[in-house]
Amino acid sequence: MTTSTCTSHLGRVIAATGDAVAADPANAHVVFRAAATAHDAVASAVSLGRYAIEVDEPPALGGQNAAPNPVEYFLAALLSCQVVTWRFWAEKLGIVVDDISARADGDLDVRGFFGLDDQVRPGFGEVRVVVTVTGPESADRYRELQRAVDAHCPVLDLARNSTPVVTALELG
Repeated sequence: MTTSTCTSHLGRVIAATGDAVAADPANAHVVFRAAATAHDAVASAVSLGRYAIEVDEPPALGGQNAAPNPVEYFLAALLSCQVVTWRFWAEKLGIVVDDISARADGDLDVRGFFGLDDQVRPGFGEVRVVVTVTGPESADRYRELQRAVDAHCPVLDLARNSTPVVTALELG
């Protein structure tokens, strides 16, 4: 699919979504689901709708390194959401993007996960994202686009803001 075809299609998606939400605000609410089943030492099989992924840990964390670990999937989710949001907002703002790529690094101190120091956070202490964008626009236009992406990227929002999560235990 060419960029112009993708952009044209994306424009139609943006317009159709706006129309559907304007007709009934309930159309804005979506529920995403996932389910995981443990196997082997620390691996799991995760179903995401009609998709299935494997998750494992490196040997230092008890796994076989047979698949990405959960925090690597988080980075993948963040980067892919960034790319989608850059494309979406470029279309919405009329900013031409020829190519886009992104990379991320996250610092994790395993003392938190292992309970070796309860003062250490079990998740990432910091994540650094670098987005590379090419196109004919000015640097100011791409900075404007970055501000829109930073304000609207769902996975970035999950990382930056507290999200209520309720856990429950079922005994079977």
